Parts: sequence; C-alpha cells; structure tokens
Amino acid sequence: MGGVTATDSAPEGAREAAARPAHVPKQDRSRATRQRLLAAAVACLAEHGWAGSTVSVVAERAGVSRGAAQHHFPTREDLFTAAVEYVAEERSTALRALFPQGAADRREVVSALVDLYTGPLFRAALHLWVAASNEEQLRPRVTELEARVGRETHRIAVELLAADESRPGARETVQGLLDMARGLGLANLLTDDGGRRERVVTQWAVLLDEALGTGFRD
Repeated sequence: MGGVTATDSAPEGAREAAARPAHVPKQDRSRATRQRLLAAAVACLAEHGWAGSTVSVVAERAGVSRGAAQHHFPTREDLFTAAVEYVAEERSTALRALFPQGAADRREVVSALVDLYTGPLFRAALHLWVAASNEEQLRPRVTELEARVGRETHRIAVELLAADESRPGARETVQGLLDMARGLGLANLLTDDGGRRERVVTQWAVLLDEALGTGFRD
C-alpha cells in the first residue's frame, strides 16, 4: 500500500487549487503579447515589405486583435520603430551566440557571418532601411540602431576571426568581409545561388588568412 501523500491529506479546497494551472500574471501576458507583435512585425516585413505590413496584418499574424496591437503600439510608426530595436537585438544575439566553443577555422566564421546576412532578420532589416529612406519618423531610429549594430557586428567579427587590429589593413579587411556578406545578402533577395556563395566564402577565408595571418586559434 502506498503512503498518504501531502495532496491526499490536504483539504479539498487546497487540492482543487493545486490542480488548477498557475495564474499567469497580467504583466507577463502583456510582455508575451508584445513579443508576439514584434516577431510578427519582423516576419511581415520580411515577407511583404513595408507597404504590405499594416497594423491589421501584423495583429492577425500575431493572433491578437487590432485593438490589442494598438494598446501596445498606438501607431504604425510606433510598432515598426520598436520592431527596428527587436531586429537589432535579435541580430546581436545571433552574433554573440556564434561558436561558444570557438570556430575550427576562419572559413567557418565567414560562412556563419554570410548566413546572418542571407536570413530573414537581414531581409526584415533591409525593408526597414528602405522604409526609413522615405519615412521621416523611422529614419533617425533606423540610422542610430544600424550604426550601433554595425559597431557590434564588427567587434564580434574581429573576435571570431582572431584579428589583430594593430596589424596594418586588418580593420579594413574585416570591414570588407562584412560589406561582402551584406552584398551577398542583397543578391540573395533575387536569386539563391548557393554554389557561388560557397566559392566566395572559401576565397574570402584564404584572403583573411593572408591578410590577418595564419595563426588562427594559436
């Protein structure tokens, strides 16, 4: 025979309370709704561009009412400037998560950096750049965040590539790599030429070893 458990010995009301799912605090529900709206805004931008990404479309994608969306973001500009920040944070998080144990070689690093610029986050960011070129309310925030993300991307790339920026030309070489990755991301919007991309990645790994030295992970 099994022993009497604490639940068995508890009063009936206490047992019923224990069986009910824990109440989710209103603040947590609000935060979760906001997160869904931001993720939906990014996805809509990546798929439909600025013109097709209305508040109603984003709300439907997030599974919330338009009223709930406007409670969090009263205007379309509020929603998408917040989405700019979300994109920036997601891109930075993705960069920081690369190779927690260190990369095997520079080609692996180059390939991962290029992948960041050919994924949905870059596509969403690109649509935001285009929108910001025409929307005065978006432009200052996008410009500021892209400058910040650019600095962070460069810093992380330097670390991952084990680049010594005191070496002549090292800084410019790393920046050239990032510019190249961005260019491949733009080209990928029209055609997905994986074979050409792999050849470019391989060649850039060779160029980096020549420019930065072969002492990777020494």
